Formats: sequence, structure tokens, C-alpha cells
Amino acid sequence: MSIDTTTHVNLRGDARAALEFYRSVFGGDLVAVTYADAHAAQRPEEADQIMWGQVTSPDGFRIMAYDVPSSRPWSRGDSPYFVSVRGADADEVSGYWKRLSADDRSTVVVDLAPSGWAPLYGMVTDPFGVTWVLDVAVTR
Repeated sequence: MSIDTTTHVNLRGDARAALEFYRSVFGGDLVAVTYADAHAAQRPEEADQIMWGQVTSPDGFRIMAYDVPSSRPWSRGDSPYFVSVRGADADEVSGYWKRLSADDRSTVVVDLAPSGWAPLYGMVTDPFGVTWVLDVAVTR
């Protein structure tokens, strides 16, 4: 038996931009349904916001995001979660790192470098407040 997990990012008005950014980093397809598309807009100004969105890449990367409507409480929070990306290839992981950290609004928390437990390990917070942990898996 196996299961898949997908990180679901809850934002307020930034879901489309976040999903487009993640697609630019990891590649793949973006699917987005707005509140208007689903006939579920509670306020006209939120009609074009994302009710359900996902990026899926051929390499297996998946992330979902939506815009929390203003009728529900939401706070950006302080590191309420990390998204972990682990790969076997240092060049691939380094490429993701470069694209995630290239934006002027990104903040490097821990530089991507060899660590005591992984050939490469690093943490970066993207322009949307999501902290990513990237590392290269230890070969056995």
C-alpha cells in the first residue's frame, strides 16, 4: 500500500501568483478554478480568486493552493509548516534552489550546502511566506 501527500497552501489573494511561481520553479501543469468558475463567489471582489488550484509536474512534484475567502479567518503565520523537497540528483535540487531563491522577495534561511545528514541541505522562504526545505537524499 502507498499513499501520496500534497502540500496545500492557504493564502489570501495570492494563490494564482504562488501557483504560477511554483510552476516556474518545478515545471508541470497548473490547473486553477476560481470562485466565479465554481459559482461560489461570496463577494464580487473575490470572484477571480482561486477556490482550487494545483501544480503537478511529470517528476512527481505536486502542490495545491487556494485563496481563503475574507469571510473566514486567516493569518500568514510564523512558519506554520515547511514544504520538503528531497531528490536524488544534486543538480536537480540545486536548480530548484536557484529558482526558489532567485526572487528578490525570497529569504535564504539556511544556505544550500553539505550537511551532517545530507549531501546538500538548505531552507528558503519564498515571496509568499512558504518555507521550503530542500535536500539531496543519502544514497545507501
